[in-house]
Order: sequence, then C-alpha cells, then structure tokens
Amino acid sequence: MNRLKNILDTIPDQQLASYLQSAAKAALAGGKIVKDLFDQPHSITMKGEIDLVTEADPASEAAILKILSAAFPDIPNMAEESAKSKEMPEQPTWVIDPLDGTTNYAHGFPVFGVSIALMQKETSLVGVVYCPMADELFCAAKGVGAWLNGEPIHTTSTSELIESLVATGFPYEIHTHLDRVMEQLRKVLPAVRDVRRAGAAAVDLAYTACGRLDGFWEMDLKPWDTAAGRLLVEEAGGITSDFNGQAYSPFKAEIIAANPAIHQKLRSLIA
Repeated sequence: MNRLKNILDTIPDQQLASYLQSAAKAALAGGKIVKDLFDQPHSITMKGEIDLVTEADPASEAAILKILSAAFPDIPNMAEESAKSKEMPEQPTWVIDPLDGTTNYAHGFPVFGVSIALMQKETSLVGVVYCPMADELFCAAKGVGAWLNGEPIHTTSTSELIESLVATGFPYEIHTHLDRVMEQLRKVLPAVRDVRRAGAAAVDLAYTACGRLDGFWEMDLKPWDTAAGRLLVEEAGGITSDFNGQAYSPFKAEIIAANPAIHQKLRSLIA
C-alpha cells in the first residue's frame, strides 16, 4: 500500500481518506484473486446470450466484501454478482464490479479490472480501478484529485477530434442497439484519429483519466461499470455527461467522458 501514501497525505478529510484506503485495499485483494486464476481453466456460466460469469467474479467479490464489511460494517453494497437492486441508494453505498471485462478474462485477453466506488446518491465520493495484469492502481477522491500508482494524473489537452484517440464499448443486448451503435461509429470513426474497443468500461474511463485516451462513450451500462471511473475522469480534469449533455450519474445507462476540449465535439457526433 506504499503507493497510497502520497495520496492519503493530500486528503485533509480523514474519513474520506479512510474510505479510499479501504477501497484500494479491497481492490488489490480482488485483483490478486483475479490474476491468480487468470491462467487456470475457467468455469463459465451465462447471465445472457453473450453475458458471462467466471469463477473469478464471485471469488473477487467475496474478498472485496469481506474487507469493506470489516472496515465499515454499516455501509451497504451494490455489487454486480449479488446486487438485488440497481436503484440509486439514499445512503452511502459501495458500488462494486469485482471483474470488469469478464469476456476478455474468459478468453485470455488481458484487459480487465476491479472497480470500487463509494457513492452518496448520485455522487461518487471515492473511486478505485485496479488493473491487476499491469499492477496499475487508479484512485480518486471527491474534490482532491486522481492518481495512478500514487502519481497525479490528468486528462489530455487534445483539442481537435482528428487528433484524438477515443474508445467505446458495445452493449450485451447488441441486437436491440445495433442500428444506433453502427450509426455512432459511422459518425465518429472518420472524425477521429482512431477508435478503440477494449471491452472494459472501467478501464476505458481510467485510461481517459490518465491521458491514454482522449475520450470514451458507451450505452446500456450498469452503475458498477462507471461509478469509480467517472470520478477518476472528473478529478483528472475531464467532463462526463449523458449523450444529451446533461449531468452524468452512474444510474444513467449512457456516458460520454472526455477532456474538456473535445467533450462537446464528441457529444455532437454521438447525440
């Protein structure tokens, strides 16, 4: 946890620092399980036609919940594999994706992460995304900043779409959204330098926050996909919104996240 020292020292609110420390500890524990199981044969079950779960998803979730429950027994959780509701919580709640990018994971494609946020209604107070294969720990705290392995991160300053590298994702219910997805690609692809589709929204948002991407958009998302990553982007100087330009909340199904110079330009293409 040495990489957290620089971060925790800059957070004047000790309660907020404690939340972030526990979220990071839990993400690292979940990530270790995910990484240890990566090269093993996977047990796969299906939640939908192409929406799958491996043995690593619940194992990571159990480890995360054990740590968070021990540290803050009165704070409830909304975790992907056990959540009974996706409604906006009234009280502070942990919003957890124990393995974002499960399809990648099941196929041996090493782009995935663990995502943990503490939310109060629509506001993310802390956010952590851990990418175990690269050992990259992204952290953010509301009003304080965003970091990668203890070093401050910022979104890019790219101002022209044609110079921008952006990312997107495809919904599991692709048959329902196919026409809209293809129309967005037809508009965006020729207007930017290139488009990436890595298959893990939390990682895409973390990469936008640290400047590896200039922007990202996706639809049909769940709260645990973006609750941590949206805070990373915002605390790194970026902007998040829905496709109509309204204020973003993880309880909305669509997001655009980008540096301030291209956010509106990207939104105008997608909307």
